[in-house]
Amino acid sequence: MLHFPPMPTWDSLHPLIIHFPIVLLLLTPLFVLISAVLRAPWGRPYMISAIILLVLGTGSLFIATSTGEAAAELAERGGAMDAVLQSHESLASASRMVFSGLTLLLLAIYVLPRFFGREETRLAARYLPLAFLVLYSVGAVLIVNTAHAGGRLVHEFGVHALISESSSDPNVPSNGE
Repeated sequence: MLHFPPMPTWDSLHPLIIHFPIVLLLLTPLFVLISAVLRAPWGRPYMISAIILLVLGTGSLFIATSTGEAAAELAERGGAMDAVLQSHESLASASRMVFSGLTLLLLAIYVLPRFFGREETRLAARYLPLAFLVLYSVGAVLIVNTAHAGGRLVHEFGVHALISESSSDPNVPSNGE
């Protein structure tokens, strides 16, 4: 019989959540680029899509950081793993700040001309988004380095989410039952 899997605890959600910000934040520049390359009215849906991806990616980055902090409290520590974990945590924190700023910046690039009732100019539709992509490359490098440090923790040091007995398979008896 089919069952829904048990709901994982907050500290064990990190491996499930972390892939969302990585994908969303690395996909966003493609939509910004398409928007900047297309002429003003046709690029607008791509810019709106980029903003949505960036907002969702940044929001999921906050959730991933929170679940990662909870998981890190349970991780066994020692040796070289401590340095990699420290690096992963500081890169995640920096990524969160940088992408928060990038989100606000892209919103400003898109919303401010409309707020002041100005027509979409070549500057707002093409050159500012392209300049934004140059700044965005810093965030992309941060997110890739954060993911690499997290991958090292998992694949080099064997760090994994701890699953409590309450979230184990309901078909497998626990405590020798």
